[in-house]
Amino acid sequence: MPDDVCDAKPSVACRTVWNVSHNDEVTRFFHTWLDGIVTALIWAVLAFGVALAVRHFAHKVITRITGRMANGAVPGRFRERLEGSQLLAHERRRQRMETLGSVLRSIASVVIFGTALFTVLGEMGLNLTPVLASATVVGAAVGFGAQNTIKDLLAGLFMLLEDQYGVGDVVDTGTAKGTVESVSLRITRLRDVNGVVWYVRNGEITRLGNESQNWGRALLDLPVAPDQDIDEVRDLIQKAADELVADKDWKTFILEDPSVWGVQALTNDAMVIRVTIKTAPNRQAEVARELRVRVKKSFDEAGIALGTLA
Repeated sequence: MPDDVCDAKPSVACRTVWNVSHNDEVTRFFHTWLDGIVTALIWAVLAFGVALAVRHFAHKVITRITGRMANGAVPGRFRERLEGSQLLAHERRRQRMETLGSVLRSIASVVIFGTALFTVLGEMGLNLTPVLASATVVGAAVGFGAQNTIKDLLAGLFMLLEDQYGVGDVVDTGTAKGTVESVSLRITRLRDVNGVVWYVRNGEITRLGNESQNWGRALLDLPVAPDQDIDEVRDLIQKAADELVADKDWKTFILEDPSVWGVQALTNDAMVIRVTIKTAPNRQAEVARELRVRVKKSFDEAGIALGTLA
């Protein structure tokens, strides 16, 4: 009987050998030398087989959810949270969701296979307490040595979750300013106006200015000679700005009517008139350039002299 040869609680492998051979010597030999190895292999195959199936299912669910979120197909409050602004670019949302999906899939894989590994080790009779204690010590040492990398990863994760910036935004990180070309959990890549590519670690960004989130503002300080008629100058600037808004090639980039704020500064050599226009994201610079051209032409036609800034 297998109970006499394979202990009081025979394993599945030992019982199978007895059922096949019906021989005490063969079963005893298997139990003494091979039972533990074969049983461990069976548990390993079963545990990791189940783990692979669970991981496949988890990855499929995560990919489907993040894919729907990237395409804006999430109903209810999640959709409103992701698409609260009509100016949110599809590429930006897609990259953010793909990055988050990659992180979630990695976490799911570690948890699932870690659970399978400890299940197999437990079934093999291994005392897991020293192993867990050693893993804690090693993890703490690795974490201490890689604290900068962990800091970068956490900063990048929160940046993505909070939607601080994305591909196509013009940002100022303090150390570099330019257009965001790519964003990962650890590194943000910028290209400045000179074409220089900057790689900025996310953990080193302590203050960031985003010039293109939701809307922008074209702000012009126009210096004119101090002896010019202020009302005439204001009217010319307002007329040039209104014509710009009415232009079919530019009105799609302008969100509100322009506003001439008035005299911003006054010196012996110039009085500075400020005008502002609310624009679509990343359009403020080209709108400002076009408005300067139109104002200059209006000043030339009216004989308005420009001032000199110190």
